[in-house]
Amino acid sequence: MSSRTSPFSRPITIRRAVARDAKRLTRLVRGSRAYEGKYAAAVAGYRVGPDYIEAHRTFVAVGADEHGDRVLGFYSLVLAPPELDLLFVADEVQGRGIGRLLVAHMQSEARAAGLDRVRVVSHLPAEDFYHRVGAVRTGTALAHPPAVPWDRPEFEFRIPSE
Repeated sequence: MSSRTSPFSRPITIRRAVARDAKRLTRLVRGSRAYEGKYAAAVAGYRVGPDYIEAHRTFVAVGADEHGDRVLGFYSLVLAPPELDLLFVADEVQGRGIGRLLVAHMQSEARAAGLDRVRVVSHLPAEDFYHRVGAVRTGTALAHPPAVPWDRPEFEFRIPSE
């Protein structure tokens, strides 16, 4: 578990996700404004289940609020083949550095796992974010209808050894 500060008003902790986080992570994915309109089909039935959390390195960013710990975002790192499978930040806290904290944490986890690069197939509205946090465009992932009927930008994070 690590604690970092960001422009968010309270301290943010990044911790390993646990099975009881599954419903909150699923709500975050399905409720994302980035997947409204023509993109809605991509997440309509999506589920982040306890089995997924157990199978992958899934981490959540939490911040304390009046109701206890609040999930602000999360990511999932798949080791073989190395891929950032999911990265979501709650709509109401986007632009406050939480995505950047999650990416830095992911890079640290990837380094600790001995990875030298991590692939990302980006959602179109997230393309600029990945550029800003240092990912390098490597190509295009072709559409997979019916769920994803559009091509998506493909990126790579290069993970330097320390």
